[in-house]
Amino acid sequence: MAEGDKRKASDLFVECLEQEGVEYIFGVPGEENLDLLDSLSRSRQIKLILTRHEQGAGFMAATYGRHTGKAGVCLSTLGPGATNFVTAAAYATLGGMPMLMITGQKPIKKSKQGRFQILDVVSMMQPITKYAHQVASSDNIPSRVREAFRIAEEEKPGATHIELPEDIADEHTDSRPVPRSIVRRPTADEKSIAQAVEALQNARRPLLVIGAGANRKMTSKMLGEFVAKTGIPFLTTQLGKGVIDERHPKFIGCAALSAGDFVHRAIEDADCIVNIGHDVIEKPPFFMHNDGTRDSRVVIHVSTKTAEVDPVYFPHIEVIGDIANAVWQIKEAIAPSPKWNFEAMLRYRAAEIAHTARLAADERFPIFPPHAVQQIRDCLPDDAIVCLDNGIYKLWFARGYCATKPNTVLLDNALATMGAGLPSAMASAMVYPNRKILAVCGDGGFMMNSQELETAVRLGLNLTVLILNDNAYGMIRWKQANMGFADFGLSYGNPDFVKYAQSYGANGYRVESAAHLKELLAHCRDTPGVHLIDCPVDYSENDLILNTEIKELSRAL
Repeated sequence: MAEGDKRKASDLFVECLEQEGVEYIFGVPGEENLDLLDSLSRSRQIKLILTRHEQGAGFMAATYGRHTGKAGVCLSTLGPGATNFVTAAAYATLGGMPMLMITGQKPIKKSKQGRFQILDVVSMMQPITKYAHQVASSDNIPSRVREAFRIAEEEKPGATHIELPEDIADEHTDSRPVPRSIVRRPTADEKSIAQAVEALQNARRPLLVIGAGANRKMTSKMLGEFVAKTGIPFLTTQLGKGVIDERHPKFIGCAALSAGDFVHRAIEDADCIVNIGHDVIEKPPFFMHNDGTRDSRVVIHVSTKTAEVDPVYFPHIEVIGDIANAVWQIKEAIAPSPKWNFEAMLRYRAAEIAHTARLAADERFPIFPPHAVQQIRDCLPDDAIVCLDNGIYKLWFARGYCATKPNTVLLDNALATMGAGLPSAMASAMVYPNRKILAVCGDGGFMMNSQELETAVRLGLNLTVLILNDNAYGMIRWKQANMGFADFGLSYGNPDFVKYAQSYGANGYRVESAAHLKELLAHCRDTPGVHLIDCPVDYSENDLILNTEIKELSRAL
């Protein structure tokens, strides 16, 4: 090939990203990315989304991946830019969100700058990604980019990383992009399906547990058909929330607390549990016992991967393959049994609904968390997306917010990091510009990436941020009280959030009563732009209700 036919490596890199269908690159470029940035400026397909911190860019890319199943892409420079991606990488890998991080590096063939800003970023990324690679030759760019996307997107999805050094980006090469391949996931073995069907037919009180791995395209549809045909009740983990419409009469609840909730009593009543898409990153909603006493429950593990055996989880039957297809196969082969009896399970659910309704009706001020959850549910349409940051309110939402569609409650029960609420709402607003988007943040979590309000305003996004304000790290304070320790070291002061929002060009409001909250939520829902609502919250009864009252009421049943 003649020298004139060669292209610059950074141009080829962008072409490879275009071939993968990339729409956005979220990031904060540095001088080591300038070749790539120049190539990107000529792309008609990819839009650069400049953020105010690399962590925000990483959270946005991961959430893009969570919604679309395609790897979200983010960009940073070397050294401090790359280290700021670490939390987002862990968020994506633990949470099963496909993402590619591209980081810059000083020239690797000749460097005149000693070790300035230089870290071994690839080694740093290896434990928290599925794949981390330094491009040492421009000829390899197409295969490395294709490999990074393939690995990020296949089960279990997660983060991948490519380091593109400055001198490699400036090389010239005759390589061409590698096309995407068509992949069909393997289907479960017929004999394992037959074993699962037999166990279900022989059971008296079967139950479905829908976990993180079931929150994928098609699985929702197949699970819906399965429940419609069999009438077997189902519950979800926090990351399985919304996979089936929670208004369904056979929905038993979401396992938000670790133990002792109404939903756990229903699990104790089951004699056959079908655990669909179990992921060890979530605290299991039930424990198996291997202590000499006979645990009479049969546990069926349906997933893309075999179960990791640990002291509390060692399933009896494993159905391994594409989850949606496995559920379809079991559904086709099963006939509802006249022996099945779900009365006790449904009684626990009815008791939970009655208990939650009583709490949600409490119109005190500062706002009571269960009341805020109900207000939000009443205000938003079914396809609205609620993006939760991390804090004690997450438990109230998991238990009390009725999710009707998959990925309409973005809960992070994997890394459970603070600071992701606002960026994940921003990515949601970009993927679904016609849906209503609400970020719910504690004051602590909000302040960890609050600077991205400027990005949201600049992009012209439509979203609302509700800050549940208690001037403290409330989740840890709750645990501190629960463990009998004195209240110490977890309180702080906050800025005036209304003025803070306005200083970025967003709209700011402060809640003054329960009725006012209702009014503000409706106003923000119906008014374009970026809105922030400062909502004082009363967490004084968290410990009493979540640790004592619920356990006592459910035990009494």
